[in-house]
Amino acid sequence: MDAAALDLTPRGTASIEVLVNGPIQTNSYVVISSGECLIIDPAWEGENLVAHIRAEHPDVHVLGSVCTHGHADHVGGVAGVRAAVGADALYELCVKDATVPHANIEEQRVMWGIETPDPGEPTRLLAEGDTIELGDICLQVIEAPGHTPGGIVLFAATEQGNIAFVGDTLFPGSHGRTDLSGGDEAAILRSLSKLARLLPPDTVCLTGHGDSTTVARELMQNPFMQM
Repeated sequence: MDAAALDLTPRGTASIEVLVNGPIQTNSYVVISSGECLIIDPAWEGENLVAHIRAEHPDVHVLGSVCTHGHADHVGGVAGVRAAVGADALYELCVKDATVPHANIEEQRVMWGIETPDPGEPTRLLAEGDTIELGDICLQVIEAPGHTPGGIVLFAATEQGNIAFVGDTLFPGSHGRTDLSGGDEAAILRSLSKLARLLPPDTVCLTGHGDSTTVARELMQNPFMQM
């Protein structure tokens, strides 16, 4: 994908709520647009996430979940979301991370004693250039490997501004760890360079843990984005 492949035309509006949850304090994002809702990276206790959304937004239809990568702390709530939403619940993940959840759930159980429900099989496997329609906005899939082989960034050009859900690929001044199984330092540096080329400077980057940032800020302060 090059810059010409991203649709930068502003379209639609969205409200976004971050719910920090799970044993590793993951940012789970509730994204609502025109009466529809997706949960990006439901980390833990998916039933509770859905119950919260329904209590706060009773007229909103929860479609299911999309995960930026397959690590247990980003898919741990998927099973609960699927149980709460029902048989039609979405669970979307990059095709290159299709085998990661099961393996990483076992790794985290062995390393840290964390028991995580298996999310089951994805309802859709995503790849570079795919789009996800949500209400009146469109999430565009950018493959960004390095933290995992199938890490993705979800970008949307909205009437409120440009947003990108970057998972554990980018953090303020840094990037996601690459020392876990499937991690690749060279690949994540290439992914950061790709994001620097693709994403408009004013893009708000919503990270998998901790604070959000912008592309402009990272181009100034993040040495890994400058390489």
